[in-house]
Formats: sequence, C-alpha cells, structure tokens
Amino acid sequence: MTPDCPTPYHEDEVVLLGHGAGGRLTAELLDRLVLPALGGDGGPLEDAALLPGRPDLVISTDSFVVSPLFFPGGDIGSLAVHGTVNDLAMRGAWPLALSVSLIVEEGLPLAELRSVMESLGKAAQEAGVPVVTGDTKVVGRGAADRLFVNTTGIGQRHELLRPSAASARPGDAVLLSGPIGLHGTTVLSTREGLGFEADIASDSRPLHRLVQALAPLGDAVHVLRDPTRGGLAAALNEIARDSSVAVEIEESDVPVPQAVASACDLLGLDPLVVANEGCLVAFVAPEAAEEALTALRSRPEGEAAVRIGEVLPQGPHGRVTLRTLVGARRIVEMPLGEQLPRIC
Repeated sequence: MTPDCPTPYHEDEVVLLGHGAGGRLTAELLDRLVLPALGGDGGPLEDAALLPGRPDLVISTDSFVVSPLFFPGGDIGSLAVHGTVNDLAMRGAWPLALSVSLIVEEGLPLAELRSVMESLGKAAQEAGVPVVTGDTKVVGRGAADRLFVNTTGIGQRHELLRPSAASARPGDAVLLSGPIGLHGTTVLSTREGLGFEADIASDSRPLHRLVQALAPLGDAVHVLRDPTRGGLAAALNEIARDSSVAVEIEESDVPVPQAVASACDLLGLDPLVVANEGCLVAFVAPEAAEEALTALRSRPEGEAAVRIGEVLPQGPHGRVTLRTLVGARRIVEMPLGEQLPRIC
C-alpha cells in the first residue's frame, strides 16, 4: 500500500482523499463527525435542501477543486455554475440566484483567472441565473492549488415536482438521460496527458431545462439525481439506501461511449463509478416511463435518454444489482473512496 493511495487501511485520525469521493468513506465522515456536530436529523442527504419555513425554495452549495482548471468541454468556472444549477434541479427547482466565492493562490496568472470568470459568467447567463453576491480571498503560494471556487444557489421548486432520494417505489422505471463517464475520463486524461481527451469531452452542462420538461408528469417523477462523484454506482446506491428498495439495471442498456470504455479498460476503472456532470437518473412510475423518455428526448440534453432498469418488487433493501451481458447478476457496490481525485 503506497502513501499516495486514496483508500488505504481504515484510519480514524486523519482525513483521506477518499473522504471527499462521495462513497462509503464520505458517508462515514458525515455520519460520524459532520452531522452529529451540526445536529443532523439522520434523514436522506439530498442534492439540495428545503429552506426552513419556505418549502417552495431550495438551497444548495458546492465547492469546486477540479484539476486541471481547463479541460475539453469545460473549465472550473462553467463547472461551478452547472454543478450548483443541477443540484437545485434534482429537487425539482428552477435556479433564481447564485453566489460565487473564490480562493485564489498567489501567483495565478490574471489571464487564467479572467478566462475562468468569463466562462463562469457566460455559463450563468446561458442558464438564466444571475450571480448576485460573492467573495474573493487570496492565499499564499502553496496554500491552495491555483484556484478553488464555491457556489451557492437558491431555487424555486416547480409546483408539480417533489422528487426525493427517499421516494423510489417498487416497480419504478430507472431512466438515464445520456451516456456516462465522459467528465471523469476527460479530466483524468487531460491531467495525466493520456491522450483520450482527443476523442472525448466533458458532458458538463445545466440540466434544469431537462427537469422542466418532466414537470408535466408531476408526482409520477419520484427521484432525480445527477451521478457526479462516485458516478452512477454511488447515485443508485444512495437512492436504494434512502428509499429502502432494491434496484436492478441492465448492463446492455447503460450507454458507455467507446472512448470511455477504452479508457476505463486501460486504467482498470469501472465506468459505473466515473463522475458525470451532464446527465441525470430519474425514477418514475412505470406507467409514466415512456412519456418521461419522450419528454427527456425532447431536449438536446436528453436526446440519448434510455431506460436502464427498475426497482424490484422485492429484494434486499438498499441493494443495487447489475444484470451482465451474459445474463448473470453482480452486486454494484457503493464506491469506497476516490478512484479519480479532483474531478469536480
């Protein structure tokens, strides 16, 4: 076991890279340290929270530490906007306003900071959400890695949509709005100079208009989730856990671009755990599945939407299984730690 391994033997005394991966180590950190200190109630951890006393409004905050700052298909600026807009959208909300805070390392070229801010501003304008407040701090050389960005968003919930990670039900159809693995493999390839970025680009984009297309289905839309850190595997495991259901997906139905599959084969990665920034998972009532697919495919962001599985009528609660190409079944585990650090 090397000192650089993000998931060494369990260690209670220090923070590991894996604690920020969105997998089991993250859950342990939250359950044992963060939530008890903040008086957490033990409910499902959603992508965005309802404001106390104002259930029509939701709030979400996120910090972005992606390395490198620029990659095919995006950069840390546009990614920060898209990530927060999408977290609001997964609670059925339309973005109303954003805050942006910067932690800048001394020595960052102003030209790079200008490019990031112009990209961030353009992404916010295209998403139709104003940046209304923010903050800037500069730290000494070596105290940060060039630039970190924090964004907080406020959103207005759609009247007809009330999705929650705890609302999946037996029989639900599991839908995916597009191919997986593009963001994670693009960032990793760019960072390490692997060459795959010549064939792929990050899928980073806002999804709130895609969610708006689902609004007419109302309460038939039970769960929405964007599979970012930990990929599709983490998202499905979180939903299965919080809803106390068993989920099964079909390997043959999960869209994995050939370039992503090749990169994962070479690097020994499972595409199911690779981060995404421009697709969503939807759990919908079975009778509304085809209408939901039609709605998703009506938007450019969802033109490749497919049905990938279902919630089983019975089975071990919290378990996700994959029916493989040869007809066998394997358990899809919650990722332990960070296979691809600094992805978002």
